[in-house]
Amino acid sequence: MSLYLIGDLQGCDAPLGRLLDKIDFSSRDTIVLLGDLVNRGPDSLAVLRRVQGYGASALSLLGNHDLHLLGVAHGARKMGRKDTLAGLLAAPDSEALLDWVRRQHMALHMRIGEGDLLMVHAGVLPQWTVGDTLALAAEVESVLRGPALGDFLLTMYGNEPAEWHGTLTGNARLRAIVNALTRLRFCTPDGVMEFEAKDSAATAPEGYMPWFDVPGRKTAKATVAFGHWSTLGWLSRPDLLSTDTGCVWGGCLSAVRIGATLDERELIQVECEQAQKPG
Repeated sequence: MSLYLIGDLQGCDAPLGRLLDKIDFSSRDTIVLLGDLVNRGPDSLAVLRRVQGYGASALSLLGNHDLHLLGVAHGARKMGRKDTLAGLLAAPDSEALLDWVRRQHMALHMRIGEGDLLMVHAGVLPQWTVGDTLALAAEVESVLRGPALGDFLLTMYGNEPAEWHGTLTGNARLRAIVNALTRLRFCTPDGVMEFEAKDSAATAPEGYMPWFDVPGRKTAKATVAFGHWSTLGWLSRPDLLSTDTGCVWGGCLSAVRIGATLDERELIQVECEQAQKPG
């Protein structure tokens, strides 16, 4: 019985199959997919069918592309030039798959040995504790799974508010939570988010830094595992696991096997066919 964390798939089903073969995945194991299961790659439909079929052996986070899928399906967002969602949306089982997507997670937590493993798609604001992150994620999950999903998706998009305040309410509060968990790369030391820069951590805009390097970050004693940032790539620190290694861009698809403690980590990778050109 093993636990594996897997980086962004973005519709790349064939590399996922090869990776699962390489780790000899079985129903006794657990895989956690760290978001962006769909879009940009060639076969988002196959990815969702495969992962849904694993039942309780596969846990999934929602990334920005997964939320985009819901937005397109509900008419809140138009299909983009690089989107590859048409086949999924036209499939006879699309309704069931979309219902499965909306019931996935915005954040997950596991206790491994003596340590806390917090899993998100993109990032965590520096003023949030592990408990805060899970509670705020649950607020969004409740809306995604409820009858107000369509109305929420119409108001989900936008860069404001860029700074978290506990007094935020309504759609502004939910939008800030979604943006932090699914879009965050850089922020100021005070937690003001920036959404335009997508290059490596060394190229932070003036006044900003990678969210995980903010001094005093309240999740620093946990290990935060995330994807989303392909230009950051593989990064393994006691407090971090960055797992998006650019599969859709022709890089690798990565899995991390977590052992009895969070210090026990094994990186397993397969090469990926390039489905999109960067830029």
